Amino acid sequence: MLLFFIILGGGVWAVRAYGVFSRLRRRRILLSKPFSAEWSAILAKNLPPYQNMSSELQQQLQDYIRIFIGEKSFEGCGGLELTDEIKVIIAAEACLLLLNRDTDCYPKLYSVLVYPSTYVVGARHQPTVHQDNMSVRLGESWNHGAVVLAWDSVRKGGLNFRDGHNVAMHEFAHQLDQEDGRGDGVPILAQRSAYSAWSQVFLKEYELLQYQTKKGQKSVMDKYGATDPAEFFAVATETFFEKPFQLKKNHPDLYHELQGFYKVDPIEWGIEL
Repeated sequence: MLLFFIILGGGVWAVRAYGVFSRLRRRRILLSKPFSAEWSAILAKNLPPYQNMSSELQQQLQDYIRIFIGEKSFEGCGGLELTDEIKVIIAAEACLLLLNRDTDCYPKLYSVLVYPSTYVVGARHQPTVHQDNMSVRLGESWNHGAVVLAWDSVRKGGLNFRDGHNVAMHEFAHQLDQEDGRGDGVPILAQRSAYSAWSQVFLKEYELLQYQTKKGQKSVMDKYGATDPAEFFAVATETFFEKPFQLKKNHPDLYHELQGFYKVDPIEWGIEL
């Protein structure tokens, strides 16, 4: 019996090792070719921060985009015909959240479903749905391997990089949050010691946004973030990348935690007036 479990364990290890080897080999092939001029033009036209990034960050983003497009399945829904522009813009906005971080490329994500515009589904409660009401939706993040996006909202969010609204980054922030199996506003942090400060700051800021929303007060963050902790993390992520100056001025502790998690400082990209 012991021999059986030893053999079984060895077999499982071999399968996992083969999977890792295959993934690394596939990625070497994906990264062996130069980033196309067409894709570079798409980034320059549709992703304002790209032009102001360091060459190192630009290279990181290009590599992540190639891996993302090469490994994830894109599916056009509602009659949408997928193009390189659609894939590159979605991949770029998703991979902005990965720069400088010791992480994989959304390992639990397999499919990206893209509708031409807002889409209607039956009313149901799901914490990781970004919606205008109970049936018309801009995007969803599923915890079993898929993200759903409305293309017109994605494109608008990319071109207007100062309004604090970016449905792609919102849903992919949910993906990061869900990597530990729970969508609770606490993603996997680099160190155990970081969880205490994260929880204290995020609870304080979440309760503040709830209070401001209840009282009708203005906030740099969208009131949708007051829905629950998972939505607060996603909205805070949008604000961090799109309104970094305002977020740092009004919520310095929150900005500090997000900068520590995302390992970039969007203020350096100089895109906010």
